Amino acid sequence: MINLDLSHAKLNEELSSYETAVKEAHKWLHEKTGKGNDFVGWVNWPLEYDKDEFERIIECANRLKDSTDVLVVCGIGGSYLGARAAIEMINGLYPNKHTEIVFVGNTFSATYIHQVLEYVKDKEVVLNVISKSGTTTETSVSFRLFKQMMEEKYGDKASSRIIATTDKARGTLKALATKEGYETFTIPDDIGGRYSVSTAVGLLAMAFADIDIREVMRGSLDAYNEYNNDDINTNTAYQYAVARRIMDKMGYSAEMFVTYELQLTSVAEWWKQLFGESEGKDGNGLLPTSACFSTDLHSLGQFIQQGRKCLFETLLWIKKMDSDIIFPKAAEDFDNMNYLADKRVSWVNEMAMRGTLSAHEEDGNVPNIIIELDDNSAYAFGYMIYFFFKACGMSCYLLDINPFNQPGVEVYKKKMFHLLGKE
Repeated sequence: MINLDLSHAKLNEELSSYETAVKEAHKWLHEKTGKGNDFVGWVNWPLEYDKDEFERIIECANRLKDSTDVLVVCGIGGSYLGARAAIEMINGLYPNKHTEIVFVGNTFSATYIHQVLEYVKDKEVVLNVISKSGTTTETSVSFRLFKQMMEEKYGDKASSRIIATTDKARGTLKALATKEGYETFTIPDDIGGRYSVSTAVGLLAMAFADIDIREVMRGSLDAYNEYNNDDINTNTAYQYAVARRIMDKMGYSAEMFVTYELQLTSVAEWWKQLFGESEGKDGNGLLPTSACFSTDLHSLGQFIQQGRKCLFETLLWIKKMDSDIIFPKAAEDFDNMNYLADKRVSWVNEMAMRGTLSAHEEDGNVPNIIIELDDNSAYAFGYMIYFFFKACGMSCYLLDINPFNQPGVEVYKKKMFHLLGKE
């Protein structure tokens, strides 16, 4: 399902030189003996996920979505990035679906929050609030405002249109959900937010968006089986992890995640959180950044081609998207574009990719890692996320750091709370 091409990476070490380290790190992941081992529940999740709750997710979406214009998902970080990545990758940016998915709780911008409140006020709304503790500030600010809107709009029936995805037994959101009678889904104790997209955190929004979440889980299970081995010669997820470490040692400080489809922009945002929050500790880690070509070639292309050699590119290429168009022939070739007549625009995009790859690698001396995915289906999404989970865990363990905590995030919160006057 995933083909990894390292022939353009210009690596100065052999992958096999990491064989012993990979075997040890694989054992840490699967035997739960490495750093942060309380949060490796994602490793076996495709095999061991809660089947009863999974069916409840499908039932809930089927029961509510036909009477819902907009699902408002209230969450930040891993509580929304994965779902958004899935919905946009699979359905596109302008899907012809009954239920629209709108994301809030990921900003303090009063302008944005007000705009969404105004946008949904006359629509039929279901609100899904996602928070392990119920005290995440960005999410709590939006949730209070949208909870008030729902109660004013639906009265006593509001509780039947509010869904809480939270801790199984404790926390302020769980207590509120119990008190108000909200339907609840569980964030597993041993899976952190950025690894949670294939739990209820991401699956509920996908189901509302008419995505076949059974296919998502089937893709993840196949990836689990594919990457459940410690052989650096065959495990492409581990090969990608090792290639990143070699790039790091070669002096590259940034990894640019490149796509050629606008509907993969949120996949890039999800990827940036996964690697940035997992790896950026103790002065370590590659800066995760992203670009969508050919769009960003007209803004970042000059720097990539001739600027400081601080980055390498990781290209996610989808071999067959679910739609295409034929470029038309004009009776009068007013724009001198008839040389492309009757060709698929997807072919033009591929030639742009190949030309850019050649320019960056050969003339710009920018290494490239290429990750090829067959298509943009629900199955492919499920497969892809597990590939990146496994690569990220391995990449961090090769640095001897905990991939599953984020102590640096707490620093801004303390400063912010002081300024806000919170005790």
